[in-house]
Amino acid sequence: MPAMSQSSPALWTQLPPGSSSQSPCDRYKHACCSNDGYVYILGGRDSKCLRDFWRYSVVCNEWTDLSCTSEAAPEELEGHSMVAHKGFLYVFGGMLDSPYTKCRCVLWVFDIAKKTWVHCEGKMSSLKALMPTNRKGHSAVVLGSAMLVYGGFIDMKGSSQDFWTLDFDSLTWALISGSQQGSVGPGPRHSHSAMAYQDCMYLYGGWKGLQEQRDFWKWNSTNHQWSSLRTKSGPSRLVGHSAVAYKDSMLLFGGGESQNSPNNCLWRYSFTTQTWEQVATLPGSDPPYKMYHCCIGLGPGYGSNTSSTLKPRLPDDKQRPFKNKCFPEPLTFLGSEGAIELETFSLNKSKDSLTGKDAQWTGNCLTFQNKAFRKQWSCREDEQLDEEDEAIVKHLPDLLLVLGGKPNPSHNPISIWQMTLTNS
Repeated sequence: MPAMSQSSPALWTQLPPGSSSQSPCDRYKHACCSNDGYVYILGGRDSKCLRDFWRYSVVCNEWTDLSCTSEAAPEELEGHSMVAHKGFLYVFGGMLDSPYTKCRCVLWVFDIAKKTWVHCEGKMSSLKALMPTNRKGHSAVVLGSAMLVYGGFIDMKGSSQDFWTLDFDSLTWALISGSQQGSVGPGPRHSHSAMAYQDCMYLYGGWKGLQEQRDFWKWNSTNHQWSSLRTKSGPSRLVGHSAVAYKDSMLLFGGGESQNSPNNCLWRYSFTTQTWEQVATLPGSDPPYKMYHCCIGLGPGYGSNTSSTLKPRLPDDKQRPFKNKCFPEPLTFLGSEGAIELETFSLNKSKDSLTGKDAQWTGNCLTFQNKAFRKQWSCREDEQLDEEDEAIVKHLPDLLLVLGGKPNPSHNPISIWQMTLTNS
């Protein structure tokens, strides 16, 4: 029997179509990540595999069509991953190697400030380093200055249990553990979920060969060891679900026990008590049935998931006065907490804790040197949000966005659902 929910119930609402004249079509097996109040969405599938790239402004409820046609941009992708780290988006996988594959590159990089795709294949091949092959349905999370990639479906081989790490500074790959059978860990896996919390990566369910799973694993980056987390209750066997970190817990949503049976269950796993609970929904607030969707957490409760770039900030001794200002339109899509008052405040965090070792301050401007690309990223080059919009982003209520997924009506605008935990 599932544990009775003790947390606050969830309020689900579907966001209205964006205010811009264009928006991406509905899709599944796409990739999403968030950065400074924006949500980026790449590729996926509707009736065919897609090659498009979009940016969604949560504050303005607007979509922007970004370029995905340059020589350095990815081709049509599905079942790929995308993460944000210090001013860049890293896209991995989404294709299967075959004689008809035009591009053998498995990694693409997007410079957020310059809004351009960066050539990285030559940098990696020149190092003659070991690197993973094309795959779909893997997971990718950010821990420190590295991306961890687990599993995936590889052509002619099926589910993989390869566990790779990509160092962002040098763009070098390393194999943490390979495909040897009998080793401790989740084993061959694809269409699972994974997320990072503190120094660990957590992995749930997915396909293991032809069998759906409901096992739960933790990988500790300190001792490089897997451990199985066995609980008496929790979600069922799931594929095509998603997981995000929220405060001291993990939220897991959607997926299904088979390829064509999406559910709408929201589960919360407490890292403190090491127990699962199914989150109740408010009456009349029905979550969507989704699988192969994307979940994005925004707001302070989602911690580092809200932004992974180096946002320019004023020194501690300077305050930014913000006046209450009416929005051009009421932000009804933010729910009952959408009416946010902005007040004068000071930033108390030290610059070192915000920026890391590779950041430097020039006056009131933060610059960052990415070692892999040897390009200077500066707030003077970026089209920053104006001060009021930037403050709104910092003061967003905790929101979980569910973007796309099956079932999806072809050619309709992408569906976006918002979930807030009331009084949480």
